[in-house]
Amino acid sequence: MFESLLRILALTRKEFLVVLKDPRSRISLFVPPIIQCLIFGYAASYDLSNVPYAVLDQDRSFASAQLLSQLDGSGVFLRVGNLSNVKEIEAIIDDKKALLVLQIGQNFERNLLMGLTAPVQLIVDGRNSNTAAIASSYISTEVATFNAQWRAGHGEAKMPVRSITRAWYNPNLESRWFMVPGMIATLTLLQTLILTAMSVAREREHGTFDQLLVTPFSPTEIMVGKALTPITIGLGQATGVLLVAQLWFHIPFAGSFLTLYLCLGIFLFAIIGIGLLVSSISANMQQAMLYSFVLMLPIILLSGFMTPISTMPRGFQYVTLFNPLRHAIRCVQRVFLEGAGIELLIPDLWPMLLIGMVTLPAAAWMFRHRFA
Repeated sequence: MFESLLRILALTRKEFLVVLKDPRSRISLFVPPIIQCLIFGYAASYDLSNVPYAVLDQDRSFASAQLLSQLDGSGVFLRVGNLSNVKEIEAIIDDKKALLVLQIGQNFERNLLMGLTAPVQLIVDGRNSNTAAIASSYISTEVATFNAQWRAGHGEAKMPVRSITRAWYNPNLESRWFMVPGMIATLTLLQTLILTAMSVAREREHGTFDQLLVTPFSPTEIMVGKALTPITIGLGQATGVLLVAQLWFHIPFAGSFLTLYLCLGIFLFAIIGIGLLVSSISANMQQAMLYSFVLMLPIILLSGFMTPISTMPRGFQYVTLFNPLRHAIRCVQRVFLEGAGIELLIPDLWPMLLIGMVTLPAAAWMFRHRFA
């Protein structure tokens, strides 16, 4: 047992030297995850600001000016045009100069003073449906605020029902709080899967795998030695992204670091199994890289990171149950934002353990039968 452990440690040391002695490898392991985290934290956000909009104010009254000043002062909307007739609406939206156009009718203030409904029309560019929906919801919020202020300022009865919204775990509803913790698992997947898939393929391409087979190493020892290096590097990359989330974006961490790293360790256990299985069927590094990228896209798309799983077709929702990234993102986000403990994460931890327990023996079987 002790001799087997020494052989595994020797192979792990050799893998570390192969990866870290190359300056380009050292940079590619730690710098890209940090840069990608910063890019996603700033660019991949569902929050809107400076939304370009145009106005067709056919009333030109004090009430319409009050509504527009509220929109202009919200910090979300940026007025890019004041239209004079309906024909100009189509042109400004077609040219993408404005995301939306707010049309205020001629009797807007008169209807308000008489206690009648004063509708306004919102014309939205629906080519990007997600952005259009978010912008429309922002307009609805501002209009509701204007209604409340108008009623209070003109002595009208208060609205009988008032809805007060409170967001748990993310009080300001910042999408960055959702995206960046999810990046911890996603970026760990990218690098770890590639490193693991290329570990054996590199030996085969360089002609050193046959030398490895004639050493005292057993197939199991080779697999463990090849797996420990990507696991360690994956945890290091996760730590880097975690530091960016804490120190740069100031996203509060509500849970336990021990629980977080336990979840990441189980996730890496599942990913290592997939990576070694890919490596065992790859004849060279090019094939390993190709197979890895073929796997990455569906894994990320079916993880719930970019789109909610509940909006996917029923069949794909069942497929996501076999996706370790889905469970890892859920675990990391719950530990990060909710402070969830192990007992609450068991429904997501055992599928990742099961995936690793299936893929690792499958990879070992491939090693034994292909190179016996």
